[in-house]
Amino acid sequence: MPLRQYAYFALFSQHVSADEMTSQLGITPDEVSVRGSRSTEPRTIPVSHRWKVVCREPDLRVDEQIARILDRLQPHAACIAELVGQLAADGGGAVLQVVRHFNDTDHDESPSRPDAPDSPNLFGWHLERDVLDFLTAVDAELDVDEYDMTPGEDDS
Repeated sequence: MPLRQYAYFALFSQHVSADEMTSQLGITPDEVSVRGSRSTEPRTIPVSHRWKVVCREPDLRVDEQIARILDRLQPHAACIAELVGQLAADGGGAVLQVVRHFNDTDHDESPSRPDAPDSPNLFGWHLERDVLDFLTAVDAELDVDEYDMTPGEDDS
């Protein structure tokens, strides 16, 4: 079964920009995003700023991807926790996000094929105590999204 998966750690806020987060943390993100409000009058006001450290390396289990992310972030846990506290006071926060797409044959990237001979088993994963301790220390949520991309009868 083809599988495409990635993980990221994100800080999010309605008011604090990703540039401000970068400045406060001293850590360069892999990705940033700004999502605007649906209303553009009198002007578009951002609804969400996101600062992300991402691992999209294929052929790694989710826990291995998370370990790569945390290798970069753990030395800065105290600064991240302080910033998350500030963001949370205004409705923002932090999340460790896991995204998995099963049977994804239509995506541009070549998905991993865990059923191929000599390929690693990517289906099982677990979180080590140090990951849970980090998430607790920085007051982050864990969100796992899994999607079955198998074409349905109605898809053409």
